[in-house]
Amino acid sequence: MPKATVYDMAGKKVGEVELSDAVFGIEPNQTVVHSVVKNHLANCRQGTQSALTRAEVSGGGIKPWRQKGTGHARQGSTRAPQWTHGGIVFAPKPRDYSYSLNKKVKRLALKSVLSDKAASGNVLVVDGLSMDEIKTKTFKGFLDAVKAGKSVVVTSCPNVVKSARNIPGVVTSPANLINVYDIVNASQLIIDKAALATIEEVFA
Repeated sequence: MPKATVYDMAGKKVGEVELSDAVFGIEPNQTVVHSVVKNHLANCRQGTQSALTRAEVSGGGIKPWRQKGTGHARQGSTRAPQWTHGGIVFAPKPRDYSYSLNKKVKRLALKSVLSDKAASGNVLVVDGLSMDEIKTKTFKGFLDAVKAGKSVVVTSCPNVVKSARNIPGVVTSPANLINVYDIVNASQLIIDKAALATIEEVFA
């Protein structure tokens, strides 16, 4: 059964906790993780790229020269794609890049990245992750004490969320909204002990 070190808010080790085999102890499936990350990035795309076709470019209503006898190639419009300031042949238009995946696939990917983080010793559990006031310096001191770099902090404490939001590389999330992309992109996963119980209950 995988284990994680438990810290207090001062950054000191206070013990160990056993993690659920069903959530943190499976064999990671890299193919599924790749599919879910690709899906997440596709769903984040705005899809607002746009260019004009020859029908939408202004001008070019008249034939630039007569059909025959000039020595030039025949032309029907100065807004054809081969002309400067002409239209784009297959112009990109605003579109929706999003697509859906099966719930079981997303759940397997989440368990895979959680298991990978646990196996590499990058899951940190905090006993009572809370703050009495909104103070970025205080929370940064905690991260430095536990030697955390880019991190996902799983907590529902509003003061922690607001204290961490201005720290580069730190993402906060409630236990029921953790996502695969953020965990893959982070070095450490810092979990409140109460949030850990929620994760194991929801995703087991």
